[in-house]
Amino acid sequence: MRETSPSDRYEEDPRRRKLMDAALTVFTRFGFRKASMDEVARAAGISRQGLYLHFATKEDLFRASVEYLLVTALAGATEVLADAELPLEKRLVTAFDLWVGRFVGALGPDAADLAAAAKEIVGPMVGEHEAQFVEAVAKALRAAGLLAVYKPVGVTAPKLAETLYATARGLKHGSATREAFIESMHVAVRVMCMPLQEAGNRPRKPRDKTR
Repeated sequence: MRETSPSDRYEEDPRRRKLMDAALTVFTRFGFRKASMDEVARAAGISRQGLYLHFATKEDLFRASVEYLLVTALAGATEVLADAELPLEKRLVTAFDLWVGRFVGALGPDAADLAAAAKEIVGPMVGEHEAQFVEAVAKALRAAGLLAVYKPVGVTAPKLAETLYATARGLKHGSATREAFIESMHVAVRVMCMPLQEAGNRPRKPRDKTR
């Protein structure tokens, strides 16, 4: 029997998923301070009273929507990272797009207060999910054999994963579009994975038949 994951409750409750998607759309457009419960209710296609039946305050709604974002994004990224049938480069780029790239160009001009609001209202939840994402990336790097290439110089799988994450965050701010982010992540991942490809393409030494 499959173990229930935190993201399952959203798959099983499409109405709540629709409400969370609507809330995220409003918060990313207007920011926390300017977003209103009325706007979220309109986006979700429910009454204001109906929204308040689910969430008593805007803070409660914001906390729930951030949790929804983190849980579903982590589930999607972890699933693709574990898919050994896909090339490592594709897995990494897709995972970072799900975790970081989706925000490129999505934030409105009034959304600059979201980071501060998340820190104040959500607390350690964001950092905890970030750590889980980095560990999932590190696990994929280990499984692909990339760690053996960097181990002689003292670079660990978590360090490689953290480096890619730092690169992705920088590209998020430097990319004009999500497509540009993906293209740049392909370059970054390809450079990191190049030693693994070179090792695989290196001709094998002929076997000594005298032994």
